[in-house]
Amino acid sequence: MEQCSKTLLLILGPTGVGKTELSLRVAEHYGCPILNCDSRQIYRSIPIGTAAPTEKEQARVKHYFVATRDLDQDYNAGQYERDAIALMEELFRTCDTLVMTGGSMLYADAVCYGLDDLPAVPETIRRQVHQAYETKGLAWLQSEVQRLDPDYWNEVDQQNPARLTHCVELCLTTGKPYSSLRTATTKIRPFRILKIGLERPREELYDRINRRVEQMITDGLVDEARKVYHLRHLNSLQTVGYRELFACFDGEYDLARAIELIQQNTRHYAKRQMTWFRRDKTIHWLNADNDYEENIHLIDDLLRADSVQEK
Repeated sequence: MEQCSKTLLLILGPTGVGKTELSLRVAEHYGCPILNCDSRQIYRSIPIGTAAPTEKEQARVKHYFVATRDLDQDYNAGQYERDAIALMEELFRTCDTLVMTGGSMLYADAVCYGLDDLPAVPETIRRQVHQAYETKGLAWLQSEVQRLDPDYWNEVDQQNPARLTHCVELCLTTGKPYSSLRTATTKIRPFRILKIGLERPREELYDRINRRVEQMITDGLVDEARKVYHLRHLNSLQTVGYRELFACFDGEYDLARAIELIQQNTRHYAKRQMTWFRRDKTIHWLNADNDYEENIHLIDDLLRADSVQEK
């Protein structure tokens, strides 16, 4: 690929903000496919709880990395980086622009900047850490990170269980602090990257999240969760929506409370996503309340401006 002759258009934003429809319209505008970078939509059998693109949406635009893995197949950001870069090299032969979208911040960063080559975590350790977290809670994870890797503790989002779990797993796997395994070396990509962030007022976003969870229940999320309940130990199901329903099935609380917790934890996740995205000063933010044509016009302008700067 010629240096900077191709562009990856990355559409980011918190869960529930409206990335799916904008991505579809942008991909239709540029005549290109969509690469999913949501770490849970990659899995089969859980389309409702992960808000995966529907069959109708996938018929509008070709999607990649949607429902390509079974729930018991481990997959991580490092694998995604390798797979996505290889696919993009192939797709860029016929497309000048590709659209990538999703809410998994680490997956997006893996493509933009690259990740360190970290060892695979054995399933025994993964299960051990997740079981301890399930029984002892976030406070246990926090204390383990403080004990195993105080340097990482000082920089990590201390309320983010996914990041804390990742650290503990790698510390136990290697016997070394996770921070000592990270080189923070940015990889140079042979394509331009333009990041578009979609945002809404917080109260509006939270209302959309609450209503989306209610719609998921109507669409059959409870039955979907029951079908995979016997696989609840898998890493692929350690996510909002399924954890709360599994606990409901175990008799810890009723369905009404489970729905409240899904809404609450999804709002918390959206807040963590925005905290992560706000640190990235290269993201161009657009108002999700704009009509689609206006936002596509703004993206066109950003692409042209970025192209001029490259010359």
